Amino acid sequence: MFVNRERELNLLEQCYRSDRAELFVLYGRRRVGKTELLRAFCQGKRHLFYVADLGTESASLAEFTRQISRFAFGRAEALSPFASWDAAFGFLASQAAAERLVVVVDEFTYLISANNAIPSILQRIWDTHLQNTRLMLVLCGSYVGLMEQHVLAYRAPLYGRRTAQWQLRSLGFWDAALLMPGYAPEDLVRAYAVLGGIPAYLCQFDAQTALLTNIVENILAQGRFLHDEPRFLLLQELRDPSRYFSVLQAIAGGRTRLNEIAQSAGISTSSISFYLNTLQEMGLIERAVPATESQAHKSKRGIYRLLDHYFRFWFRFVFPNRSLLERGEVEQVRAQIEAELEQFVGLAFESICREFVWRQYQKGRLAFAPQSVGGWWDNNEEVDVVAIGDDAILLGECKWTGKPMGENLLADLERKAQLVTRQGTWRSVSYALFSRSGFTPAVTDRSERDGSLLLITLEMLLGEGQK
Repeated sequence: MFVNRERELNLLEQCYRSDRAELFVLYGRRRVGKTELLRAFCQGKRHLFYVADLGTESASLAEFTRQISRFAFGRAEALSPFASWDAAFGFLASQAAAERLVVVVDEFTYLISANNAIPSILQRIWDTHLQNTRLMLVLCGSYVGLMEQHVLAYRAPLYGRRTAQWQLRSLGFWDAALLMPGYAPEDLVRAYAVLGGIPAYLCQFDAQTALLTNIVENILAQGRFLHDEPRFLLLQELRDPSRYFSVLQAIAGGRTRLNEIAQSAGISTSSISFYLNTLQEMGLIERAVPATESQAHKSKRGIYRLLDHYFRFWFRFVFPNRSLLERGEVEQVRAQIEAELEQFVGLAFESICREFVWRQYQKGRLAFAPQSVGGWWDNNEEVDVVAIGDDAILLGECKWTGKPMGENLLADLERKAQLVTRQGTWRSVSYALFSRSGFTPAVTDRSERDGSLLLITLEMLLGEGQK
């Protein structure tokens, strides 16, 4: 099932409608939906869709020939294998001389693995055969580091030839929810907290089955797709997976500062940034700073944390219990998850609430234009949601508990707000409470009298976010 991706499709369509040759680069981590996006884009268009494999260069060229033959003549063996990539793309250039033709080369990084001169070869072909045609060539790859080094980097052969590029990220909560029809509101949040926004993961769960049963059958059970997915993804995507695994393990274990991560992972502080940057590009981790920091890249208060929800779940419940799971002691792990799941979901609920604030602004429902939306913390205090504008600030508290939020939580938020607002000169200060279980009558009365206090229930959050 393909959902949304409107911005990506719009950019692809803009390139398709141009009157010139286009070289579009699409990249991002595995399972994020790149192939489905391109197949949706290609529907109804004159196109050739080639998926490279981990074979030799000659085998890849032979398969490319067969795909070209099917496109041009309706059968795979109509053409003899092209002797070179120049010859193959020369034929495609003739097919795109007067009419738009989309050629997708999926898993482009496999071709680079077979011959790292492929980008240089393609540069020459572009200059000699393709740039004056009506070809739209789409290069799609998963290995973020390899794509950046050989395709996107300033010194890469194709740097000056590409006409557009897009890094595909995981789905936000409301888009992910479209892949989980039939879930009750609370289970929708729980499932997203476990699986995150990767389409291939979201499709593994069945809304007609209890969430814990889904977890046991699709994650804890050995041999299932999700059971060892983080390990397999790192092996497929990265050249030195053991070091990246050590970095992820350190962050999952509570090491959030650069020096702490380096020490725990056994990597020098001079080298650790390379691994952290790659994991950020893959969407697995993020470097977060308090929302009040005006120059985030220079802030000394930055911390690293797992951004991908499924990796966070896997490192919390699967990886530490791998010995139990290998012995078939699934029930012990299931019991641990059942006991800790609501606490685990709380962090994902906070990210959903921050996403909700952005959506409210985009839909014209926020009284000011936020420059940033995030959290805030110092050594002892924390605010879950902070949206900062030129002259206004919104501070929010999120609670994923079975009890209604009361005046004590509002008073505590107002107290912490005094610490935050010391760092700026905002004339307008407003508050938002996000609650899974509603609010006490006293808080509801306060909100009715005070327009600066917003109360957001789970039903409002889900419903308003979709409109």
